[in-house]
Amino acid sequence: MARALCFPTRAMESELSVIRARSRKEAMDWSVVLLSQGIEGTIQRNEEDVGWSIVVEPQDHARAVEVLRLYHQENRGRGWVQKIPWSELVFDVRSVVWFALLAAIFGLAENGFDALTEKGMMDSHAVRAGEWWRLFTATMLHANLPHLLSNVTIGIVFLGLAMATYGPGLALLCGFLSGGAGNVLALWLYPEPHRGLGASGMVMGALGLLAAHTFSMLRLQMPDRQLLIRSVFSSIFLLVLLGFDPSSDVIAHLGGFICGAALGAGMSMRIGAPAEKVALNTISGIVCGAIAALSWYLALRH
Repeated sequence: MARALCFPTRAMESELSVIRARSRKEAMDWSVVLLSQGIEGTIQRNEEDVGWSIVVEPQDHARAVEVLRLYHQENRGRGWVQKIPWSELVFDVRSVVWFALLAAIFGLAENGFDALTEKGMMDSHAVRAGEWWRLFTATMLHANLPHLLSNVTIGIVFLGLAMATYGPGLALLCGFLSGGAGNVLALWLYPEPHRGLGASGMVMGALGLLAAHTFSMLRLQMPDRQLLIRSVFSSIFLLVLLGFDPSSDVIAHLGGFICGAALGAGMSMRIGAPAEKVALNTISGIVCGAIAALSWYLALRH
């Protein structure tokens, strides 16, 4: 979809430092892109209260416009990423693919392949004996249908939002690693023996990614910092509401969230516009698939 950019003309010399955006979210995304290229800008609401703008130094305006032009040319094909109606959020529908895979694994485990559960679930004794792959295979298993549906419905939303923010490969890999990290924390803190399974650690990892990205926006020059702070606390509230059920694996949930937040903070501070790094996201997706495939190969071969 074509976007309106403010290009310099002689009639606009007084506004050469202004680049107009259609929404606050678009202005935030553009600011990150520009910042990754060493161009600092200030986000502000337009005086007529219609839309948002980025104000850059006049000498940076031409380069900023060119950077954004290239940014849009490179991302015309992001048809998987859609804006959620009546909001400024964007969602990547490819998150459905991952949870469809988890549903397929559950279907196999429930129909004659029950060895998947026994060989893949988190087992503290087995992991301490060297079966490290259970840290990851356990995140792809579920105890029953309600357990699966709970993680699928929440997970598609959180992972889809994280994929739109960081890119599909990076979000998937970081979420998967967060689920494994949650199991590592459970291994350390739960008394022996401990057994568990479920994708909720990965789901909380995706929530942590979103919380970290929101917090990273505070370093940009924005007028609405209180709203961002409330967003961070909303993420923490969701963690407590969804992840602190006493009947669930609370430690694994907390570990997944912390790991996701740490990875998200690192990417937000070190990688400008990570969702636009096509090669990095492709490699990350391949690495995630390789870890999952290797883990299941070792589990079934053992």
